[in-house]
Amino acid sequence: MRYKIDLHTHSIISHDGGITADQYSQLLEKGVLDVIAITDHNETKFALDLVKKFGEKIIVGEEISTREGEMIGLFLKKTIPGNFTALETAKLIHEQGGIVYIPHPFEIFRQGLKRDVLQRIVSDIDIIEVFNARGKWRGKSGQALAFAKKYDKAMAAAGDSHCHQGMGSSYTIISEIPTNKTLINLLAKGELNKQFAPVYTYLCPAINKIKHKFFIYVR
Repeated sequence: MRYKIDLHTHSIISHDGGITADQYSQLLEKGVLDVIAITDHNETKFALDLVKKFGEKIIVGEEISTREGEMIGLFLKKTIPGNFTALETAKLIHEQGGIVYIPHPFEIFRQGLKRDVLQRIVSDIDIIEVFNARGKWRGKSGQALAFAKKYDKAMAAAGDSHCHQGMGSSYTIISEIPTNKTLINLLAKGELNKQFAPVYTYLCPAINKIKHKFFIYVR
């Protein structure tokens, strides 16, 4: 079997996210993606609610604002507060039995963790995002890939989608539905589907912020 998995998406609970529960449902039902991690900014509520409906097809995640930049926790049981150091945050993720996933590394304009921070916490990193469908600085993907290979880390391609349009552009193909115990090994044998999202979707975070401001989205 081949399962398309996206480990980085943002629902309407994120301040700049816009993917609704119905849209996640349609994406799964139509087979656009087979497993989706919901990784809202500093929040797990939406993901915890949706996993009750879709079970193993949804991974509870969170994109956490550490003091040095953003880090994702996967297979979480509860929200991890922001503003801890990257190392402290990684430890908190692992304490829940979660997986430490590094989104858009080196992209400082998107709060990606810098090289010195990554090297300092390298033993606590589980997965490196080596391709991001919204990557504005395309040379950073090569740096991420080289870093992952140097330190023998699992790799993933992901969408970082903030709206449903363009979802399914970038993902990783694995051989079975993952758990927190199997995901890293599955990714080691996985296949990266690397395709940039349509350019217009880069505007989604800004548009979503306006919608949230005027209560167009109901959380």
